[in-house]
Amino acid sequence: MTKPALLRPATVDEAVTIFCDAFAEYPVMRYVLGPSTDYAERLRDLITFFVMGRVLRDDPMVALEREGQAVACATLVRPGSKAITRPGAATQAAELDTVAAKTWERLGGDARCRYRAYADAANAVDVDRPNFHVSMIGVASPHLGQGLARPLLEDAHARSTAHPESEGVSLTTEFPANVSLYQHFGYEIVGHVRLNEALETWGLFRPDRMQA
Repeated sequence: MTKPALLRPATVDEAVTIFCDAFAEYPVMRYVLGPSTDYAERLRDLITFFVMGRVLRDDPMVALEREGQAVACATLVRPGSKAITRPGAATQAAELDTVAAKTWERLGGDARCRYRAYADAANAVDVDRPNFHVSMIGVASPHLGQGLARPLLEDAHARSTAHPESEGVSLTTEFPANVSLYQHFGYEIVGHVRLNEALETWGLFRPDRMQA
């Protein structure tokens, strides 16, 4: 019998490795990075940048561990995570600027422009309410279909419910099939933007009143 997965904080290496596997063919990654012969290396650079954005803002990163190995992961953005008045925020912002500069130096100006275009689209479907945002959620490919996304989402829901300012949980997806999946968990569509014929994004929000 398969042992239940253990929820615990994730390390940077665990998060990056799981996301590189889970998002290897994800539309956003293909769009931002463009065609290249060193796609896997560039993907790791981009995902490391995403993960470090959460680390340097002290945002939650959680992993599901099975038999001593992380098999699924989620990174979250707390309400007020970007506030410049937080203690240490200026130093963390400077460190993130350094990470960003090195990332785009490696990936190139075209990739940076495409990333900005995607970020604008994602911001356009954002929720104008304080919330926890699921920045990334992924399951390692050998463990797909085992329901491992559920405890990660439930952890985000519980964090939001316990937070005095948060009103729910938001996320975006670029896979049409994921929309109905998230609706099953109580999420509502709050926006939709198409960047081009190959890439569109949906914004979804689950208000805390959905908690039973």
